[in-house]
Amino acid sequence: MGAGHQHGGPPPEGTASTAYRGRLLTALLIAVTLLGVQVVGAWLTGSLALLADAGHVATDATGIAVALAAIHFANRPASGRRTFGFARVEILAALFNCLLLLGVGGYILVEAVERFQDPADVPGGTTVVIGLVGLALNCVSLSLLMRGQKESLNVRGAFLEVLADTLGSLAVVVAAVVIIVTGWTRADVIASLVIALMIVPRTVKLAREALDVLLEAAPKDVDLDEVRRHILAVDGVEALHDLHVWTITSGMPVLSVHVVVDEVVLDTEGNERVLHDLRDCLGTHFDVEHCTFQLEPHGHAEHEARVCH
Repeated sequence: MGAGHQHGGPPPEGTASTAYRGRLLTALLIAVTLLGVQVVGAWLTGSLALLADAGHVATDATGIAVALAAIHFANRPASGRRTFGFARVEILAALFNCLLLLGVGGYILVEAVERFQDPADVPGGTTVVIGLVGLALNCVSLSLLMRGQKESLNVRGAFLEVLADTLGSLAVVVAAVVIIVTGWTRADVIASLVIALMIVPRTVKLAREALDVLLEAAPKDVDLDEVRRHILAVDGVEALHDLHVWTITSGMPVLSVHVVVDEVVLDTEGNERVLHDLRDCLGTHFDVEHCTFQLEPHGHAEHEARVCH
C-alpha cells in the first residue's frame, strides 16, 4: 500500500537546476571569452598568476558545460530500468567539478614552488588591466549563479568554479599592484598560491555533500526524529520501522517507510484515510518529493523479516 507525490523520474517542472539553465549558458559564454583574454595576457606578460587564473577559467568553462549537460540528461523521463531517470547525473557533475578544481589547484601549487626560485619579470600595468577585466566578468557570472547555488549541488559546482576565477582575478590585480609599487616580482607567485589554496575548503565541502547523496545519506534539512514524531501522531498509527530518507538529486528527496496501523482502523476506515493523512502530514511539514508508505497490521514485521530483509 503506497502513496507518493511523484512516481519516478524528475518532477514536471524539472530538477532544481533547470531554472538556471539560461544563466549557466550565459556564464559559459563569459568564461570562454575570458579564457581567450587571459591566455593571450599570460603569454604577453609571463604572469604565473594570470596563467593560474586562466587555468581556473578553463576548468570553469568545462565545469559549466558539464553542469549544462547534466541538466539535459537529468530531465529525461524515467524508463523501465532507470525508474528515477538520470536525475543523479547532476550529482556526478558536481563531483566532477570538484575533481577539476582540485587537479588545477595541485598543478598551480607545483608550478608556484618551481617559479618561486626563479620568478618571472611580470609587467604590472598590463596584468592589472587584464585582471580587472577578468574580475568584472567573473562578478557578472557570480551574480547570475548566486541564487541557484543555494538550491542545487550541480549549480553550486559551477558557482565554485566561477568563485575560484573571481578570487584568482582579484589576486592577479593585487599582485600586479604590488609589483608596480615595490618591484617585488614574487608577489605574482604568492598570488597564484592564494588562488590555489583559497577555494580548497569549499571544494572539499561540495565533494562531501555530493558523496553524501551518492551514499544515500539522509538530507541535512530532514530531521528523522521529527519525521518519526509526525508519522506516529497520525490517528491510527501504532509504530513504524524501516524509515529511509535519501536524495536522488538536489531538490528531490525521497522517503519510504513501513507503518504499523491499528487493525481496527484498517477494518473500519480502510487504508485510504491513513495514507491521505500521512501524505498530507509529510507534504505539509517536510519538503519530500516522493513518499512511499507500506501500511501493515501489528505483527507483520516479524513475517516480513524472513522474506524481505
